Amino acid sequence: MAKTSMVNRDLKRAKLAKKFATRRNALKKTISSVTASYDEKAEAVIKLQKLPRDSSPCRERNRCALSGRPRGTYAKFGLGRNKLREATMRGDVPGLRKASW
Repeated sequence: MAKTSMVNRDLKRAKLAKKFATRRNALKKTISSVTASYDEKAEAVIKLQKLPRDSSPCRERNRCALSGRPRGTYAKFGLGRNKLREATMRGDVPGLRKASW
């Protein structure tokens, strides 16, 4: 089980990323625009830098939905490798079973 504070920190980051997503995308569009002037682009860069650091989606960590484990997480299932194995053994994951040959 991961520390509760780490899981909560990641949830806070996800909430911030969602909150600032539209503002962030608009600023990035201005920066990459061909028609925008140099001054407009420079102003957009400064505004983007003033946004909270945790509002960037790349700062979010993929975590297991059950245990909060940060590593060994399968994106397709949203579970860590250990919990995915347990769920597979119980038969909770459709189309997945333990390999045996």
